[in-house]
This record gives sequence, structure tokens and C-alpha cells, in this order.
Amino acid sequence: MKKYISLLLCCCSCMNISAQDLAFGRKMVDTLTSPYFWGRGYTNDGMGKAADFLQAQFKSYGLQPMNDGSYLQDFSYPINTFPGKMEVTINGKELVPGKDFIVAPDTKGTRAEGELIQKDSVNFINSKEKFIVHMDDKLTMDLAQEVAPYAMINVDKKSITGNPVSFKINIENKFVKNFKAANVCAFVKGTSKPDSFIFITAHYDHLGGLGKDTYFPGANDNASGTSLLLNLAHYYAQHPQPYSIAFICFAGEEPGLLGSKYYTENPLVPLKRIRFLINTDLAGTGEEGITVVNATEFPKEFAMMNAVNDQYKLLAKINSRGKAANSDHYFFTEKGVPAFFFYTLGGIKAYHDVFDKAATLPMNEHEDLFKLIIHFNEKLMGR
Repeated sequence: MKKYISLLLCCCSCMNISAQDLAFGRKMVDTLTSPYFWGRGYTNDGMGKAADFLQAQFKSYGLQPMNDGSYLQDFSYPINTFPGKMEVTINGKELVPGKDFIVAPDTKGTRAEGELIQKDSVNFINSKEKFIVHMDDKLTMDLAQEVAPYAMINVDKKSITGNPVSFKINIENKFVKNFKAANVCAFVKGTSKPDSFIFITAHYDHLGGLGKDTYFPGANDNASGTSLLLNLAHYYAQHPQPYSIAFICFAGEEPGLLGSKYYTENPLVPLKRIRFLINTDLAGTGEEGITVVNATEFPKEFAMMNAVNDQYKLLAKINSRGKAANSDHYFFTEKGVPAFFFYTLGGIKAYHDVFDKAATLPMNEHEDLFKLIIHFNEKLMGR
């Protein structure tokens, strides 16, 4: 009799999965990419506002805090930021931050003008002012934890006519030695094996802003993964599993996986209790399927995931990739925790730029990714 009840509950669980629709995920992406969160970064308290929002979501779903009554795991690190003036004129033309140019992440604040000397086909310099212009086909913003003794900007080749020969700049930076950040951590207690955990993780931070008028929305990277995590957290809060299901939204991924590294060095749950970790980043497309990092490291679990995909006909393809230090799964794997990191393929190519917007993110596989993780977790728990 118990066997049939278990099968019935499993069927009910599958039916409930379909109730989680795309509207939930899209609403979260729209919210997290709004100007209020200012790129979930280092100016206008963007990351702090995002952390507050996420812990409020966990609390509203009914998840338990992981850190002795708190959803937050605080830590800090140095970061170079650009909260103020971002004025650049090249060849007499005023350029727009984010669209026409970006600054190198370690750029120092500089106010200067003068002539530029061509160094090679793409670099133009003014040695006196220690200023460099690098001409680029695509602008890709990054972050730095130090400040260089020079200023450098990357300029879109299409934004000016000919080579840059003159400049006028007023760029303000602010180096923060101890920027305060927080991982946001919660869980749903298991019904029969509460000391065994499945972790679902995603980083919520992005690049923040560039000056007072430009910010990087970070829709695909990684509002998409965060929204998928929240969708799963909402589901599991209503459908507790035999294992405890934990959720971590990591801060500090963009400067170098800092939040996940801190967690593995200061775990709130003993790492040996983690049966498996699923990390999602760049989850907003998927028309060409997904790639799974660590697939070759854990072939049994990779076969299980493919079996789920074949059974429910969810994604076009699940590609195998080996070990890589390219997202927040990495430091867990280094400490012996079995983990997958998956990212979606196809669709828009916006990445680390101002064009990674919610309005152009298709999210065409959000529901299928949700179902894939639910059914994969069932297999991990032997259901």
C-alpha cells in the first residue's frame, strides 16, 4: 500500500510542476534588472538592495534561514568602483558610457586632455597623462580589485570616425578596500533525511554602474539564474522533499567567485552533507540546449540528467563539458562536493554590456529547466 501511495504522491508532484509558469521567472528578471537595483553592484547600494530583496523573498516563501537565524552570510573584499563623473570626448565627439565606451576595470580617476599617439593598430596613448585608448569591436565590462597607475578606456570602433587623435576626459573612481557583501542562504528542511542536502545555487551580483547615468542590467548574467532559483525555492517550500533543499544566492561572483569561495571556507552546512550541488548561470536562452560543466567528473549523475531529459523531452540537447573554474560550483568541487554547473546555449549574445536587458531575453527554456532540475533531484534522492 505504501508503494502505491508513494507513486501517487510522485504523480501529484509532477502535475504541480506545470503550475510553475514562465510569468514567475520573467517577473523576477524584470525586477532584478530594474534601475532600483542598479546592476546589483557597487554603486547606489545595488548589491545591498538585491540581497535585501532576496532574503525577503525567501522569508515570504517560508524557507528557513541558514545562518543562525539570518539569511545573510556577510563578507567583504576590495573593489574599484565608478560612482561619479564619466565624461569622455574623443576627436571632439562626446561619447556615451556603456554604448560608446567603457573604462578598464582597474582604471584610476583622471581629469586631463591632450593628443594621442598611435602605439599599434588598436592602442593610442598619451604618456604624460598616463592615458590609453583601446579600440574594440565589442565592449565587455569587467571588475577589478585593484587600481592601476594609469587610466584606460575601451572605445567602440563604430563610435568615432578614423583613429583617435585627441581627448578630453573626466573620470572618477572610488576604491573601496572593504566592500561589504553577503551571500543569501536558506533551506527547506527534509521530511525524512534532513541531514542530507541538495544545494541549488546562483550568483545574484552583476557589474553595477558606470557613472551616474549608466548601469549594466545583467538579465542573462545572472538575473535569469537567480529567477530560476527563486522559482525552485517557491516550489520546494510548498513541496518539501525527503532531503533538505538549500538555496544560496552568491555575491561577489563577478570579481572572481568570491562569495562561493568564502562559503566553502566558512560553510553553514558541513560540505560532506551535500549530496549534490546544481549551479545555474546564464539561464535565459536555451534554444540550442545547455552545457553541463563537470559532466565528465560525475558521469553517473550526467547520465541521470540525460535520462530525465529524454523521458520528458525538455531540452534540445545537453552537452558534456569537463572541469572548469568558470562559476560558483568550482570551489565546492575542489573540496569534494559533487556539482554541476549548467548554462544555456543559443539566442542573444549580449554579455557584460548594457544590452543584456530583460526586454530582449527570451527565457524560452525557463520552464523546461525548472522541470529538469525537479526530476533530476528526484533521481538524486532515489525517488
